[in-house]
Amino acid sequence: MLKQLPDYPWDQMAPFAATARAHFGGIVDLSIGSPVDPTPALIRQALAEATDAHAYPQTVGTPALQQAIIDWYARRRGVVGLSAKNVLPTIGSKELVALLPFMLGIGEGDTIVHPRAAYPTYEIGAAIAGATALASDDPAEWPASTKLIWLNSPGNPDGRVLSVVELRTAVARARELDAVIVSDECYAELGWDAPWDAEPIPSILDPRVTDGSRHNILAIYSLSKQSNLAGYRAAFVAGCGSLINRVLTVRKHAGLMLPAPLQAAMVVALGDDAHVAAQKELYRARRAVLLPALQDAGFRIDNSEAGLYLWATRGADAWQTIAELAERGILAGPGPFYGSFYPEHVRFSLTATDERIAAAAERLRA
Repeated sequence: MLKQLPDYPWDQMAPFAATARAHFGGIVDLSIGSPVDPTPALIRQALAEATDAHAYPQTVGTPALQQAIIDWYARRRGVVGLSAKNVLPTIGSKELVALLPFMLGIGEGDTIVHPRAAYPTYEIGAAIAGATALASDDPAEWPASTKLIWLNSPGNPDGRVLSVVELRTAVARARELDAVIVSDECYAELGWDAPWDAEPIPSILDPRVTDGSRHNILAIYSLSKQSNLAGYRAAFVAGCGSLINRVLTVRKHAGLMLPAPLQAAMVVALGDDAHVAAQKELYRARRAVLLPALQDAGFRIDNSEAGLYLWATRGADAWQTIAELAERGILAGPGPFYGSFYPEHVRFSLTATDERIAAAAERLRA
């Protein structure tokens, strides 16, 4: 039986949002990382051309979409050797994160590990399955009861990137525990600081990590950020064929299938690297404006070498900082939303227009 879930954390932000909206210059919303830039025209055109969708879509994905995912992994992530049995489209990545423990049969008495600085849905997925969530970044701490391990690289909220060595260490411990290990890699195209400004961010499916065996290893990716498709709910999971097959069977029975027009749009999005590079440059420019303004205002930026956020602290209580930012018309995300270890951190998203980012920088410096 599903136990009582906690209230949705972002509902707590309503009074701060009201304060920020009342600012004479309007609100600068840097809280939830929802894209503000247009969906590229070539993707919208592909969606429009596929709207004669009179038949049920394929849960497993069309052959064209399966191949597009396989080709993308080889071209962009250095992951080769995948076949159709190793990939599966999903209705965004959040529903998969929340439902994966349940789909894998994890439940009471089992432990699900997630990062200390963590997207809240990892813990919600454990609650839905009736399992115990453990926040830990140290593989040596993972107990024998561990059945599922979540990694997040680049991390949300902290932008931390796990190296090949760190990924190998985590996979080795998962194998000792006979646990499933899943890496949420939705921000992998957004590397900023060296070495990730010049080389690809490694995937858990990288052969340098797996040593040729994908058993019990999965990676999740979303097109929401790289292609501005948050409203499309376009994502996919790849890796261990037996795990993919289990998840596929559940999704078939439950009717969890990506609409056919979206599958066609994903094929085009995955095949075009130019729009991804252009979007990255928009975020790079916004980061170059916001980061020094935060530092000038007394914030220390932790990690944040990749991803869509700046993870910042000025040594004060996070809620006090949130309130003072709101008085300046800036809405950010409080660190406590991402775990009890960060009572003084706040998360700033780069998903605002150039004009709004500039306004935030001006207000911070004032």
